[in-house]
Amino acid sequence: MELPQVATIISIVVITYLIGLALKCLKQINNKIIPVVVGVCGGILGAVALYVIPGFPANNIMDAIAIGIVNGLASTGVNQIYKQFKKE
Repeated sequence: MELPQVATIISIVVITYLIGLALKCLKQINNKIIPVVVGVCGGILGAVALYVIPGFPANNIMDAIAIGIVNGLASTGVNQIYKQFKKE
């Protein structure tokens, strides 16, 4: 995987992480559904990236959505790692 491809994937993680943080600030949103929302947002971003970003590491729409969902859910893991380091 080339560096520009890695950058596009990391950008999906960052964008969905920021979406998750914004949702956490809203009192109307239950924290239990945030991972689902960032996963769906990641899937949407992956589908958009397939058509907008040249060299996106997917060959079809299903791969792009899968990459987006996995990276959206990875942003939840990034948040949990941050919480664990902050706890110590």
